[in-house]
Parts: sequence; C-alpha cells; structure tokens
Amino acid sequence: MPGVWKRCTPAGVKFMNLQELSSRYQPELDEELRSLVSDSHLPLYHMMRYHLGWVDAGGQARLTSGGKLLRPGLCLLSCEAAGGDWRKALPAAAALELLHNFTLIHDDIEDNDHERRGMPTVWQVWGRAQGINTGDAMHVLARLALLNLEAMNVPSARIIRAARILDEACLRLCEGQYMDISFEERLDIEVDDYLEMIAGKTAALFASSLEIGALLGTDDAQKIKHLSEFGRNLGMAFQIRDDVLGIWGENSKTGKSTASDITKKKKTLPVIYAMRKAGPEKRETLISIYKQEAIAPEYIPRVMNLLDEAGARQYSADAARRYSNMALEELAKAGVPTSFKDDFISLADFVTGREY
Repeated sequence: MPGVWKRCTPAGVKFMNLQELSSRYQPELDEELRSLVSDSHLPLYHMMRYHLGWVDAGGQARLTSGGKLLRPGLCLLSCEAAGGDWRKALPAAAALELLHNFTLIHDDIEDNDHERRGMPTVWQVWGRAQGINTGDAMHVLARLALLNLEAMNVPSARIIRAARILDEACLRLCEGQYMDISFEERLDIEVDDYLEMIAGKTAALFASSLEIGALLGTDDAQKIKHLSEFGRNLGMAFQIRDDVLGIWGENSKTGKSTASDITKKKKTLPVIYAMRKAGPEKRETLISIYKQEAIAPEYIPRVMNLLDEAGARQYSADAARRYSNMALEELAKAGVPTSFKDDFISLADFVTGREY
C-alpha cells in the first residue's frame, strides 16, 4: 500500500543481495521515479522509460525490472540510519537514479555498447543523436527532481547544499569518464592513475548518495562525513569488483558479453596490474596484444591466461576487499544504530563478492 512501509527483514537479519536494498523502499521509490518520467506522448520520454527497463522498444510494459537502484537505495538507507524520515529523501533518491542513468546512456554511446541489461541500448535503437538528447533530458529531470525536496519542507539552504553535492559528483564523474576514455589509447597507466579515475567515475556518486541521504536525516556533520566516506570506499570496491566481472563474469549473470572489457581494450585494474607486474616476456606479449587496433576473439583466452598467471584477479579481489574494509572503518565512526550497521556491513560484503 503506497505510503505504508515495513522492514523487509527483521532487525539483525542481513540483506542477501542488492535487490533486497531496492525492494526495501518500494513501491514509494518506483512511484517517485515514474512520476518524474512523464507519460508525455513525445517519444523522448518513451526512450527514457525504455532505458529504465519499464517498457520495450514498442512501448509495451516489461515484467522484468531495470537497474539495481543501488544509489537511491543507499541514499534512503543513509537518511534513515542518520535518524531521518526516508520518505522525505525520495526526491533526492530519484534524482540520483536519474543522474546515474543519464551517465549510462552517454556511456553506452561513448563505449559503442550495443547492449545493456540484455537489451539493445537507446542509441542502438534510435541513433546516437537521439541517445545524446535522451541522456541530456534525463540529466535535467534529475536536477528538477532534487528541487522537489521543497515540497517535503526541506529548508532551502539544505536543498542548495544537496544540489551542490550532486553537481560536484556529476563533474567528478565526467572527469573520471574522460580519464577512462583516454586510457584506451595509452599503455603507460599506473595503478594510482586507475584509482584516481574510478574515484571520479564511480566512487563520487556513491559518496554523494550517502552524503545527501545523511544530510536529509541529521544535522550531525561528523555523521554525514563518515557516511559519505563509507560511500566513497564502497564505490571504489564496487568498481574494482565490476572490473573483475568485466573479464571473468558470467554473461548470464552480468548481462554483458564474456570478457567484454578485453574486447573494448579497457585498461581496468587487472590489466594495468598485469602490464606492470608480469614477467618481461609475458608483459611484452600482453602489451603487443593491446597495441592492436582491435583485439580479435581468438586472443581473448590468451589475455585471460596472462592475467591469471600474473595474479591479476587475486590482486583485484584483494584491492576490493581493502576498500570494503576502509568503508567499514568509516561506518564504525558514524555512530549509526546497530540494526542499520548490520545492513551496511552486509551490503559491503555483498559488493565485494557479487556475481552481477
């Protein structure tokens, strides 16, 4: 029933996966999102609804869900854990989800990706120009969604601060995406370069999700700071795990082609590590493959063997675990109630071991 909420799990019982986090705040979050992506007859809004996974290309409703709703879920959980009413943060949660999806639409164009979540990408169906237009419009909707906090009686100064946090995260994300694209033509990337890139591309939006949620739940500056840092470190762990799945993940679980990051010559952490730490002969072999204009399918098993021999998969898993542990250190300083602490701990555990 809209407006009525119950815990989906008893106190102390851990979340099993990310779907549990999103379902915890439904149907209110879904209702908020659908109210923003208008039922206008303009095909522009149909393209947005398609990307969000609500309809197919012909406009028929889809039974399967869209994205993980991780960022808005973290925002609402942070607000509640900080002592606030999570319903008042729904406009901010919706803004975060729309901003995230705007970046995905553009990312698909920039990476020339033909599929997302097992469906043709927006630009693949309607063309690059309309894909860019759809992403731009969704960015505007995200900003307008955040301003709906006014209807929740959130003070203007706090709305402005939330808007600044969101915009700064978006700028950091663009900076990280710039670095990611520039890495494709380089072979001199160090691990520190990579960490700087994902701090912008992924971790900044995670941090802002927790920070905005906490901001809407408390005046305690230290609690807001530590929850934001929890999000930043969780985002680092999430992206590193994503890199592992981009090479060794199962297509049926990730929704991406097997070894998709190798095919696209992405300089993710396993590849960067192997290029630096493999023996001279194997390192030269790996570099020579990545110097090719395109990596042919027959080279993919060889690349994966070289990465395995260099210990790149284990190194990356250990790195994700380190960032997860740093996130938990920040959580311990945040002073949230035990039941919420268990939820955050479970999420951190899931992020480092997820298969999708």
